[in-house]
Amino acid sequence: MLQLFLFFLMTFIVRGQIRYSVPEEMKIGSLIGNVAQDLGLDVRRLRSGRARIVSGETTRYAELNADKGVLVVNEKIDREELCGEVTPCSFTFEIILEDPIELHRVTVEILDVNDHAPTFKNPVISLEISESATVGSQFDLESAYDPDAGIYTLQNYVLSPNDNFVLKQHSNVDGSRFAVMILQNALDRELNPHLSLKLIALDGGTPQRSGTLSIEITVLDVNDNPPVFNQSIYKATVTENAPLGTYITTVNASDADSGTNGLVIYSFSNVKGKSAEKFAIDSLSGKISVVDNIDYEKEKKYEIRVIAKDQGGLSDATKVVIEVVDVNDNAPVINIMSFSSMISEDVSPGTTIAVFNVKDADSESNGKITCSIDANLPFKIQSSLTDYYNLISDVVFDRETKPEYNITITAKDSGSPPLFTKATLQLRISDVNDNAPVFSKPSYLAYIAENNTPGMSIFSVSARDSDWNQNARISYFLEDAEIIGNPISSYISINSESGVVCAVRTLDYEQIKQLLFTVKAQDGGSPPLSSNVTVKILIQDQNDNPPQVLYPVQTGGSVVAEMVPRSADVGYLVTKVVAVDVDSGQNAWLSYKLQKSTDRALFEVGLQNGEIRIIRQVTDKDAVKQRLTVIVEDNGQPSRSATVIVNVAVADSFPEVLSEFTDFTHDKEYNDNLTLYLVLALAVVSFLFITCLVVIISVKIYRWRQSRIMLHSSLPVIPYYPPRYSDTLGTGTLPHVYNYEVCRTTDSRKSDCKFGRAGSQNVLIMDPSSTGTMQRTQNEKSILDEPDSPIEVRL
Repeated sequence: MLQLFLFFLMTFIVRGQIRYSVPEEMKIGSLIGNVAQDLGLDVRRLRSGRARIVSGETTRYAELNADKGVLVVNEKIDREELCGEVTPCSFTFEIILEDPIELHRVTVEILDVNDHAPTFKNPVISLEISESATVGSQFDLESAYDPDAGIYTLQNYVLSPNDNFVLKQHSNVDGSRFAVMILQNALDRELNPHLSLKLIALDGGTPQRSGTLSIEITVLDVNDNPPVFNQSIYKATVTENAPLGTYITTVNASDADSGTNGLVIYSFSNVKGKSAEKFAIDSLSGKISVVDNIDYEKEKKYEIRVIAKDQGGLSDATKVVIEVVDVNDNAPVINIMSFSSMISEDVSPGTTIAVFNVKDADSESNGKITCSIDANLPFKIQSSLTDYYNLISDVVFDRETKPEYNITITAKDSGSPPLFTKATLQLRISDVNDNAPVFSKPSYLAYIAENNTPGMSIFSVSARDSDWNQNARISYFLEDAEIIGNPISSYISINSESGVVCAVRTLDYEQIKQLLFTVKAQDGGSPPLSSNVTVKILIQDQNDNPPQVLYPVQTGGSVVAEMVPRSADVGYLVTKVVAVDVDSGQNAWLSYKLQKSTDRALFEVGLQNGEIRIIRQVTDKDAVKQRLTVIVEDNGQPSRSATVIVNVAVADSFPEVLSEFTDFTHDKEYNDNLTLYLVLALAVVSFLFITCLVVIISVKIYRWRQSRIMLHSSLPVIPYYPPRYSDTLGTGTLPHVYNYEVCRTTDSRKSDCKFGRAGSQNVLIMDPSSTGTMQRTQNEKSILDEPDSPIEVRL
């Protein structure tokens, strides 16, 4: 059938509009037109602009092939279903492209195809005609209905051959055709009481389609007056959405006959489309009323043919024209054609955010639409094509101030009362790296104690960036700097993500008092932004250095001694101990104390200045060789100390001093040997104690056994005491106290410990001339604890 039509394109472009004409019933995928060629667009532009079809219709009849730039049939098109009796029939849609946004309107006209045959509402009708019907009497026949348009609709009626009737055809104002059967020869009931005829309706297609109506005629007796309407055309109006049963109008026909021949029956004839379903007529009164919903947007006017027929089969016809009055019953419909839900905050004012279409199915003022948005929003609406609007930006955006907008578009018609529709768009502002990181402080000051553990966390810096996501991701870096010729990175490090500053190595206050450097905070934008902050780390001193004695100088081999004349007065300055501490603060405050001295009653040391002075008059009994041990302590917690030995010669001449100080070099060896001998002595004493304890237990056991023997033998008991035990109050035995004698040779400076005889008390043998220091030595409970005790001194 499609070969009967010429596939032609009537293409024209007027302000981005093109028009195509295609026949209905085309197969899915059939070509409609080359959009790219007709719009003068490159196929690559269609792909890059994500070209697509936007339409408010529920059924999309056309599809865009962006790869080839052509329109093809997407759904089978039925012109009669799409447009009904409206001609010409077409549908319109828009093709939209993005980056930049372009909008082109496409109208596709649907050409009719002869795909419907004429049909009668009733396949069979019955007529009762009086035999007295005069020649020339007209009998209205039911009209056929063909939904096709143009030449494909109903074109002709043909009446089957007969001797009594001929067919006459008429056309309405709207072009529809109807047939009237005219009596050509008088009927004779006695000859032919019943006639069967065929009425054939033909359209103009090739081949023709047809429909058949069977006419069954019953010949009646005389009824010579047909009904006559008092108006040839009836006009009425009805409001859309009128309630069911609403009165429209009343038709009236009169019949001059009397009795049953004058009774008129009313009915609809030649009702086009679905008109018969919208209205009903009372067959006796001729009253027409609404029986179904009426929608102005679907049908604006109805034409109904009414037949008035008497009982004799005579009839008359009239036309009823019903105009539908529009009511504002349709709110505007907003269709978002294109919408960028996210835009960059650096877009310029005037950027198109969305393209939308607004339609209202009502007419005149009821369909006049006004679009608006909230006046506080930084956007405005501009009209582009008919019923199309652009939502554009009106200011420069700042995501940090407002990251998103809820835009409500209101479309309101001009009806009374007006109807409106709202559509909400949520627009997010994407971030641009336009804010540098900002530190929480203008500068940082931190403290760390020296001798720290490498890798120890000192403190952290913190910066914030008001941008978002990657643009707000901050990394921390150390700016290049040198401390005492070394890069700052050899002292500290910084965690690039957390900003935690750690010590790379152990810091020494005595070498570095502070670290001054710069930290850079850089975001992850492209290009990145950064800011710097100055950081000062003060190193706190710890008491990690003992005092250092500068004077007197301690030497390993030679003996240095201070000489004090015997005639020196009280307060005589012997010497001064000079010490320093490289620590600082209270850790470097030094105090001097006399720890040991050959004669404590002869010297004193200044607590703060370290001066050694004589505190009594020197006598001839004082030893020439005096040895002082001075301890120097700092004020740290805990404190550290250093010990210095000061040799003092109490003499009036140098030869006397020289003879006495020749043995000073043996002091260290002497002290070491003395310690060894003390340990040996302790071991021996412990051994002897254990031995004595074993002997005592053995004796006890022996005596107990002897007493048992004596008890049984009845012999006199004679107590027995070992040589080293004595009786105590006659009740038992206690060990005798051991006497210890310590003998030391002055020449060899070797110390010997001897166990003497048992005695009643301890006896310390020493030179009688050393009585001046004996009391101090006994008070310290052990003469062996003093390596330079008076036993060593030989006057």
